[in-house]
Amino acid sequence: MFRIRRIHDDLRPLNQSAVKEVQQILRDQFPLLAADDIAKIPELLRDPLKQGFRSILYIAEDGRHRVQGFALLSHDQKLGFCFLDYISTAKRITSGGIGGALYEHLREEALALHACGIFFECLPDDPALCSDPEILKQNRARLKFYERYQARPIAGTAYETPLQPGDDNPPYLVFDPLGQTPELPLELARKIVRAILERRYGTVCSPDYIAMVVASFTEDPVRLRAPRYLRNNALDGRPKLARKQKIALLINERHDIHHVRERGYVESPVRIKSIRQELEKTALFELLPAQNFPESVLTSVHDRDYVAYLRKVCHNLAPGKSLYPYVFPVRNSARPPKELAVRAGYYCIDTFTPLNANAWHAARGAVDCALSAAHHILEGFQLAYALVRPPGHHAEQRAFGGFCYFNNAAIAAQLLAEYGRVAILDIDYHHGNGQQVIFYRRSDVLTVSLHGHPSFAYPYFSGFEDEKGEGEGVGFNHNFPLAETLTAAEYLAALNRAVKKINRFKPDYLVICLGLDTAKGDPTGTWPLTAEDFDRVGATIGRMPVPTLLIQEGGYRTRSIGINARHFFSALWQARFGPSGA
Repeated sequence: MFRIRRIHDDLRPLNQSAVKEVQQILRDQFPLLAADDIAKIPELLRDPLKQGFRSILYIAEDGRHRVQGFALLSHDQKLGFCFLDYISTAKRITSGGIGGALYEHLREEALALHACGIFFECLPDDPALCSDPEILKQNRARLKFYERYQARPIAGTAYETPLQPGDDNPPYLVFDPLGQTPELPLELARKIVRAILERRYGTVCSPDYIAMVVASFTEDPVRLRAPRYLRNNALDGRPKLARKQKIALLINERHDIHHVRERGYVESPVRIKSIRQELEKTALFELLPAQNFPESVLTSVHDRDYVAYLRKVCHNLAPGKSLYPYVFPVRNSARPPKELAVRAGYYCIDTFTPLNANAWHAARGAVDCALSAAHHILEGFQLAYALVRPPGHHAEQRAFGGFCYFNNAAIAAQLLAEYGRVAILDIDYHHGNGQQVIFYRRSDVLTVSLHGHPSFAYPYFSGFEDEKGEGEGVGFNHNFPLAETLTAAEYLAALNRAVKKINRFKPDYLVICLGLDTAKGDPTGTWPLTAEDFDRVGATIGRMPVPTLLIQEGGYRTRSIGINARHFFSALWQARFGPSGA
């Protein structure tokens, strides 16, 4: 088994290790490749435009983070094309579909970048150009594979002219139109070929050679070689619409087992149903199954004794019975209350968040969805949404409350932080005290919260503007406490200030705690946001060019929560992928 993820840089240990393994694969599988070309891979990722291309690296890795294969793609935004530099499996890998999976990821990426197609070189399948029968066989197999995607050599040019007379195996230039119109205008093709040769081979190709090859492109539009291997069995050639232009949607399908039918308990299953019904009216989402993760993911941010307590008390409660904290002893880690019912107050911050037999299972399911969505972000989705309940942003390292048991956003951010810098933006009406406490002493995770001032809004004891972080984390926590009564314009102005803080941090990943309780008429809030205002909120967040994981938090006016969610996500998607946001 393997998974595919994108490597943005080599600044984190896991990424450093992966890049080193990629470099070793290059040495093993491309022995004639110059050492300098292999050594510059990290620089290409850190400074992607230095070579005139933006470099995009995908790896296939197993459960132990060992790289089994990789693909390196270059994107020229000005000319609107992609060039496949390398695609290879590790020497120890002989099968398993890794190469095909990597190539399909690249095709989705190129389509999402609005590229005209992918260009790459393939060694020839013509005996006149390849004298070694064994290599000729391999070349034919490779070209047959790409022909499945309607990618074929460009015909009638001098691209495969050897640099030195008599050189063996000069490469074809192959073009994959990504299932779009295969017609490639001559003028554009000449510019692309010149860019490829000058930027990639300028040190070995003379100006006269480059001019000769460019001039050999004379047909308009450029012609691809006729299918040679799969005339009747080729794929349709088009990636699943830009699958990664969709929003990966993960739903906690068994959330409704946690249904507290008591007066005043607004965190009800109908919240998810209302949102889901409205999102289904769009074509923006790809519903994906959640994976199951071990309990160790909980202790990545929560204390072990806290997790153990929740598991034990929830498993011991009779079906249908809820336990509400009612005694709040002074915290003494050496002498916590022995009785489980009394100890609830030792771990809780309020009196209205119950423990029951299903709270544990529903909360675990929410964590599984959040982590699954985070994994899709690592695989290359720009947007992923965990539609879950119970929410999580009030859960601290060793405390539950505010309907929250495990901090879904913090657990997902902890995973993403292994691969890059993470910013958490909490736009729930209530302060995100959970992630503030969890990351308060860290500089690799920026926490930003936009919320009602704690002088009147839950949780009351945190969310003040002067809470900036401690130790290494000083300056990496920002609160924007807002007035009880404000206008939509004032709210959006504060949101823009928060976004500026995040942009200065330059995160690799963005986690949004999506509270919809900022809406007009929400029973837990006082603000006036309408569906049109959620358009503006979504567009503001969508314009941040960062892979973004959204996790559902509050929002309790079920008559409008779904409509507001649909407006938010439609504007978010348009800002990220529409003509103005592409």
